[in-house]
Amino acid sequence: MYPKLIENLLEQLNKLPGVGRRSAERMVFWMLGQNIKEVKAIANAMVQLKEGLRFCVSCNHLAETELCLICADLNRDHKTICVVESPQDLLAIERTGSFRGVYYVLLGNISPTEGRGPEDLKISKLINRIKEEGIKEVVIATDPDTEGEMTALYIVKELKPIGVKLSRIGLGIPVGSAVEYADLSTLAMSLNSRRPVDF
Repeated sequence: MYPKLIENLLEQLNKLPGVGRRSAERMVFWMLGQNIKEVKAIANAMVQLKEGLRFCVSCNHLAETELCLICADLNRDHKTICVVESPQDLLAIERTGSFRGVYYVLLGNISPTEGRGPEDLKISKLINRIKEEGIKEVVIATDPDTEGEMTALYIVKELKPIGVKLSRIGLGIPVGSAVEYADLSTLAMSLNSRRPVDF
C-alpha cells in the first residue's frame, strides 16, 4: 500500500488513455527519481497546453493563435479543403505529405447512439467558408465506419447545392495486404471506391 500522495497521483494518471495501474506506477517512480525542476517542467507544460491552446477560427484545428499553422501557411492550396473528424485525423494526413490543401475539422461525427447529431458538426461554418473563400474542392476524409459514412453522406447532402466539387478519400484494402484476407465490408468498400486506371 502506497502513501496517500502516491495513490492520488496514480488515480490521476490512470485517467490517461492506455495507462493502467502498472504504467502509472512506473511513471510515479520515474518522477520520484527526478529533481523537482524536471517534474515542475512537466506539470507546467501540461497546464500551459490546457490554457494556451484554442481552436483555429478558420478550420477548428488546434492552435496557439487565431489561425493554426496550416491556415496561416500561404504556400498551401487554400481552394481545396479536406474535411476530417478530429485533429488526430488531420495530423495523420499531414504525415503522408500528400495533401497540400487546407482542412476543416468537424470535432466529431454524427453518432445517434452517443447523442451527436448534424447540428453538432458546425457545417454552417464550413458552408460559409466555401462560399466566402471560393473553395473549388472539398475532400471528405471521415472514417470508413458507420458514423463516418453517415457524416460523409450528410456533408454531401448539405454541400451539393453549392456546386463545389466533392470527393471522398479512397477506401478499402490497405497497401501491402492480400485480397483473400480482407473482410467482406472492406472488400465491398474497395469495389465501391474503384477508380479508372491510368498507366
